[in-house]
Amino acid sequence: MAPSSMTSASLFIPPRPKSLGPLAALLRAGFTGDGNLIGLLPKQAYKMKIGNLGYSRRSILIINDVSTIRSILTDPTDIYPKNDLMVGALAPLVGDSIFVSSGDTWRRQRSMVAPAFSHMKLSLAFDSMLAAVDDFQVKMDKYVEAEQTISLDFAMSSLTADIICRTVFSTPLESDAARNVFDAFTIFERSVAHVEIRRLIMDPAWTDIPQHDHVLDACQSIRSELGRLVDGHLEDGADFDDIAMDIILARDSKTDEGFSREELIDQLGVFFLAGHETTASALTWAFYIVAMRPEIVARVRAEVDQITEGNPIGFEHIRKLNFSRAIFKEALRLYPPITFIPRVAAEAIKIGKRKVKKGAMIMIAPWVIHRHHDYWRDPDCFDPDRFMPERDNEIIDDAYLPFGLGPRICVGANFATIEATLILARFIKSYEFKILEPDKVQPVARLTTRPAKEILIKPRHRN
Repeated sequence: MAPSSMTSASLFIPPRPKSLGPLAALLRAGFTGDGNLIGLLPKQAYKMKIGNLGYSRRSILIINDVSTIRSILTDPTDIYPKNDLMVGALAPLVGDSIFVSSGDTWRRQRSMVAPAFSHMKLSLAFDSMLAAVDDFQVKMDKYVEAEQTISLDFAMSSLTADIICRTVFSTPLESDAARNVFDAFTIFERSVAHVEIRRLIMDPAWTDIPQHDHVLDACQSIRSELGRLVDGHLEDGADFDDIAMDIILARDSKTDEGFSREELIDQLGVFFLAGHETTASALTWAFYIVAMRPEIVARVRAEVDQITEGNPIGFEHIRKLNFSRAIFKEALRLYPPITFIPRVAAEAIKIGKRKVKKGAMIMIAPWVIHRHHDYWRDPDCFDPDRFMPERDNEIIDDAYLPFGLGPRICVGANFATIEATLILARFIKSYEFKILEPDKVQPVARLTTRPAKEILIKPRHRN
C-alpha cells in the first residue's frame, strides 16, 4: 500500500546553490559570469524580513515580510510599477502588454483578457490539452522503443508550447507558424539581457537596456508569426472558438473599443511566454525529482488508479488528483518559474521605518520567500504533502506566490494547474525516467528558473 504521507526521514533536498555571505556570493556571481541571480543571494536573505541586498548604485531592497509584500503588490496608487529592467528586457517581445504595463493601461487590459480564462473556457480548453498530450505520448513511445536519450527540458517545452498553441490559436505545434515561434522563443529566453549583474549593481534607475541583435531578430520573428496567426483569426473569425478569438472580441467597458492589431500581438505574445515557458520550467523540475523518488511514483499511480478506476483521465478527474496537483505546487514552491517579482519606487517613500529613494529596486523574490525559515517547515525539502488537504492550514497567507498575488495574479494560474496535473498524472502513470548525471543538475535564474544545463533522460515504459 502506498504511504499516506512522507516521513521526515524520507524528505529529499533537491539542488540549490550553496548559501554564502554577501561578499562571497557577489564574487561567485562575478566569477561564474552566467547571470545566475540565485547565486547572488546571500544566506542572510533567507532569514531577514526586510533588508538591503548588497551594494548597488540604485539601492536594492529585498522584501520578505508577507504583509508588506501584499501592500506593494496590491497598491492602488501605482507607486510600485513594474521594474524598469524587466520592462526594458521584455518590451521588444511583448510591447506594453499586461505583463509589463502599469496604471490605467494595465487595468484596461486586465479587465479585457481575464474572461478568456473563465471556468467554462478551461473545460473547453481541456480537450486541446488532452489532444496535445495524446500526440506527445505517441512520440514518447517512439523514444522508448528506440532507447533514445532525450532532453527533459526540451520535451516539456515542446509539449506545453503545443498545448498553448492549440488552446490559444487552434493550431498544433507542428504547423510552420507555431514551430517558428517556438524556435525563436528559445533564442530569446536564453539570450535576452534580462538582468545583467554588472548593470544591476552599477547602472542608475531607468537606464536603457540595449538588446543583442539576435535577440531583437528573434522577437521580430515571433511577432511576425503571431501577426500571421492573428490575421487568420481576424479574416476568418467565425471559424474559431479559442482564446485568441476571445481576446480579439474583447471590448473596453468604457469605450467599447477592442485591441488594435499590435496590441493583440502584445497580449498573445504574453500568453505564449507565460503559457508555456513557466509551466515547462516547473514540470521539468517536478519530473526530475519524481524520477528519483520511487515512493512518490507509487503514490501517484495509486491515486490515478483509484480516481479514474482504470479509465482515461478526464476533466472530471483533475480536481480529485490531489497528490499529483500537490507535486506541481511543491515544484512551483521550490523552483518558482518567475524567480523574482521586481518593482521600482516611482517616488521617494517609506517602507516600514525605512526610507526608500526614488528609483530604488523593490525586490520581491518568490525563490526566497518560498524557502524562508519563518514560513516553511523544512523549507529546502521536497514535501508535496504540505499541499494536501489535511495540511493546507500550514500554508501562510501570501507566503506562496508562484503566480503572484492581488490584482496582478496570473490569469492563467488555473489553466497551468490543470495542464500540469494532467501531464504529471499521465506520464508518471505510464513511464519511468532514468536521469543521466543527476548530481550535475543545478538551478539558474535568468528569464525563468531553469537547470543550468539540459537534463538528459532515458524514458522507458512502466515496469
